[in-house]
Amino acid sequence: MRDRHSTRVTAAALAAVAATLSPAAARTAGAASAEAAPTGTAPASRAPACTPESLEAAAYRAAHRPPGTGTGAAVVQFTNVSGRACVVRGHPTVAVAGNGSPDRNLPLHVTRTGVAAPVRVAPGGTAWVKLTFVQVQGEADGYCVSGATPAVFPTLVVGLPGAGKHQVALVDGEIAECDNKVTVTAVSATRPS
Repeated sequence: MRDRHSTRVTAAALAAVAATLSPAAARTAGAASAEAAPTGTAPASRAPACTPESLEAAAYRAAHRPPGTGTGAAVVQFTNVSGRACVVRGHPTVAVAGNGSPDRNLPLHVTRTGVAAPVRVAPGGTAWVKLTFVQVQGEADGYCVSGATPAVFPTLVVGLPGAGKHQVALVDGEIAECDNKVTVTAVSATRPS
């Protein structure tokens, strides 16, 4: 019985202390508890920036794509494969590439959408970006509305500010695009469609 009472008193004492903390101390305590969260993706805190080695990238066609016969849009998923939380932020750079090195690529002209904010990625957690290409139209080899020749590439090189360049192939096809342009979202803790 005595231990139960001590536990109740201790919990009550902690609640009283927490209630009297200054707003700055309360924010610090909240940040510490957010940093201690072991799974998922949480708001950014004082975690270090993700390194290229801490992230593994995968890409697949987005569910919502512009009309046409090309790739249209892709979602790139970054998974934290390290044992520590880290932060990604910003808008990606995008290049298309053959089967060579990420250094041998064709950078695309990037249009940014959305507000960039730091995203804390816990071990095993994920962050995403969506890439929307200028869509190829028609059948067979297709055509570009602009009159340019459509291009098809087996891989993308997606660069994250401070977190390196990641070469990735679509799990469900190749990248077919027009005009060497792409619209990108900021890195997000929410999976785009």
